[in-house]
Amino acid sequence: MKKLSFYSLFLILLAVTFTSCQPNDPSFDQTLLVGKWKSGTEFWRYDSDGMGVTWDTSDNVTEAEGQKFKWTLNNADLIQLHYVEVTGQYSLNKSYIVSVLSATTLSYKDDFDKSFTFTKVTP
Repeated sequence: MKKLSFYSLFLILLAVTFTSCQPNDPSFDQTLLVGKWKSGTEFWRYDSDGMGVTWDTSDNVTEAEGQKFKWTLNNADLIQLHYVEVTGQYSLNKSYIVSVLSATTLSYKDDFDKSFTFTKVTP
């Protein structure tokens, strides 16, 4: 009987240990991403339909002339498929890991661990 109690206690402790050690995947509300974001002269606009556009005013590019993209945000994974005019398709894939997404701030890192931070200009 003592052996059964010992094994039961061991299994319970083992289950609790593995459950508590699992990493918590950060999750962000994608509705907070919708709007226009700015970092220096670089702008990104995320639309509620999963589309967007990016432009840089230092290159004399306006919002209407910006590069179109499709976006998805799943937990902390931000994926952007950029429109390539030569092929006429959304095929240039960029992925980021979001670290901050609030009503005013967006921060993420790319695959090369380069950080980007933006401030929301308009909702």
